[in-house]
Amino acid sequence: RPQQLSTFALTLYKHHARVDGQAVLVDFWDTAGQERFQSIHASYYHKAHACIMVFDVQRKVTYKNLNSWYKELREFRPEIPCIVVANKIDVDMKVTQKSFNFARKFSLPFYFVSAADGTNVVKV
Repeated sequence: RPQQLSTFALTLYKHHARVDGQAVLVDFWDTAGQERFQSIHASYYHKAHACIMVFDVQRKVTYKNLNSWYKELREFRPEIPCIVVANKIDVDMKVTQKSFNFARKFSLPFYFVSAADGTNVVKV
């Protein structure tokens, strides 16, 4: 079974895309969710145009952290679009039957994905 490594501190992914016929470079900043790196997040909100908040369905603490991450996001970037992603559904597909209320509470789009096997990744 493929294994996806956790993000350590910060990783930058660059993606070339076309938007309305224009070539654009999209930077994806993958910030670590661990508490010891919490202080680095604020500087990466600068000029952010969107946010993808990902939690690990196998680690309840990552779901619980969504509240503080979202509050912090809105302090720095109150108007940007945000989506919520439940990752690692490949471990147990039954998790897709669970109700995760965080996204509904804030009227945010919500997706189930597996970074390991690619399920719904393109959709996001």
